[in-house]
Amino acid sequence: MDSSTLFNYFLSINKQLITIAITFLVAYLLTMFSKRIIARVIRRALQPQNFKSKRDEEQREDTLISILNTAATAIIWTIAVLIALTMLNINIGPLLAGAGIAGVALGFGAQTMVKDFLAGLFILGENQYRVGDVLQVNQGVSGVVEKITLRMTKLRDLDGNVHYIPNGEITIATNMTMEYAQVVADVGVSYNSDIDKVEAIIDTVGEQIYEDEAWRGVVLEPAHMLRVNSFDDSAITVRIVCKTAPIRQWEVKSEILRQLKKAFDKEGIEIPFPQRVVHMASEKKSKK
Repeated sequence: MDSSTLFNYFLSINKQLITIAITFLVAYLLTMFSKRIIARVIRRALQPQNFKSKRDEEQREDTLISILNTAATAIIWTIAVLIALTMLNINIGPLLAGAGIAGVALGFGAQTMVKDFLAGLFILGENQYRVGDVLQVNQGVSGVVEKITLRMTKLRDLDGNVHYIPNGEITIATNMTMEYAQVVADVGVSYNSDIDKVEAIIDTVGEQIYEDEAWRGVVLEPAHMLRVNSFDDSAITVRIVCKTAPIRQWEVKSEILRQLKKAFDKEGIEIPFPQRVVHMASEKKSKK
């Protein structure tokens, strides 16, 4: 091989590499462009009047945008790789045929994956939960939904642990933040307490928090005493409920309990420690 032939050979290789690089650059730009277009189309397509709150609308938008972005990225880069292989004079016909045969073979052993994809379609179609919701799965693992794909749901729990759950394995999905949330708190008071007075204090505290500007839009209804829940060993337990904005129920519960402690101390309502009353049986000694 003479020098001119060798030069032409390397020149052709460089042209191929440059063309492949341009192909990948175009794929990257198309990916960025498609993400913008998808986001714009989704945000315009979803009508605000179909949702009960702005948060519900934004969560639905974010979930659909995430799914469509993943699909678009996979399609664009698959096409880019096939074009690059063609430029390298690699016959992709046998590869496509082999992929088809492998797909059929995998189909028989990938029934679980198919189940996951079908479950994912129903989750998205029925809007069971969205990115940003707090979810409990199968009455076990719970956390904030960080990502939803057709195959799996990604949760991050309170400890920061990330859980990847196949959609087909989700039999019970408990959405704790759909539209609104609820505070449920059980508080024990002593048996000497006036229950009517206890209820009045709870209702007053609930009204004060509800009308506080700091909690405007977070506390949707004043906290109130629902009922006397039980007679326990050391206390009468009363149940308090309060309707809140999604994901805010835990901080509202903390504020309710904090304010109740101060109000109970002021009004002399005792929150008792565990205690036990012991009755001593006296024995009568008979004199013979």
